[in-house]
Amino acid sequence: MKSLWAVGVGIAVILGLMIGLTFYVSGEPKQFSPAGLVSADQPVIGSATVLTLVHVSETLLNKPGGYLSNDVAPPMVLLDDMPAWEFGVLTQVRDLVRSLRNDFSRSQTQSMEHALLAMADPQFSLPNDSWMLPSSEGEYQKGIDALIEYEQKLRESGHQDTQFYARADNLRSWLALVQKRLGGTAQRLAASVGEQRINVDLAGESAARQSTEAAAVDLVVTPWMDIDDVFYEARGTSWALLHFLRAIEIDFAAVLEKKNAQVSLRQIIVALEGSLQGVSSPMVLNGDGFGFMANYSLAMTSYMSRANAALIELRTLLADG
Repeated sequence: MKSLWAVGVGIAVILGLMIGLTFYVSGEPKQFSPAGLVSADQPVIGSATVLTLVHVSETLLNKPGGYLSNDVAPPMVLLDDMPAWEFGVLTQVRDLVRSLRNDFSRSQTQSMEHALLAMADPQFSLPNDSWMLPSSEGEYQKGIDALIEYEQKLRESGHQDTQFYARADNLRSWLALVQKRLGGTAQRLAASVGEQRINVDLAGESAARQSTEAAAVDLVVTPWMDIDDVFYEARGTSWALLHFLRAIEIDFAAVLEKKNAQVSLRQIIVALEGSLQGVSSPMVLNGDGFGFMANYSLAMTSYMSRANAALIELRTLLADG
């Protein structure tokens, strides 16, 4: 009888520890200020953006519990909310690294790409769930190391071939990627309650064609088991993008002032800050749009759509302001 009691106590302790560990690793990292990463003695155009990208990437790997997306042991393998958050962050990291390689570091379309950025870009392209030979963390860390070296060369006068060009056209190119990500994320969030969507794929151009026929009206519904994953992926997207835009506000201050676009950028930042308010429920509530229960996905959609609308306005100002 005593042995059974001891086994029961042991199981209860193990379960308690696993539950506590689950809550510990599921907390979203705190926000930080990109301005605090930049050297006050030697400010250089581009440092805020690159250092913020490095810090976001390091947070992805070194937050409490580490990187979870490729864990194969319990209880981590049973978690899906934080891996979804990680994927949202990783997607934004990949987009910004690609833009650094193709736009921000190049003065014109025919200029040479920077070797360190050409190295960093594919490192972040490894699947997010690779757990051995090579592991996702190992490859992402190589990309981070290349970014750190690139930023160091930005601050050294002897490396004139290492540049960051804070120009309106470069910024617009990256914002075009962000706009598509936010739009797609908002659509997935809105599908939490299911909605009929009119096919507008070829709207606005009479000569446009597509490969195969598509239904004129389509019912889009996010599977019930995926609703929390989509929600937390959106949270990860907002968290990473919020910090990148705060860094852009520093490096592109002169461009934004000339285009009178500071307010539009601040509107995006405010909307993203709103999307990262604390979640008070232990589960993602998915009530009807006008029902008794809240719908977290639709609330998130509101913030993402507002950010996307302000982003469209910002891109217009950068082109025509």
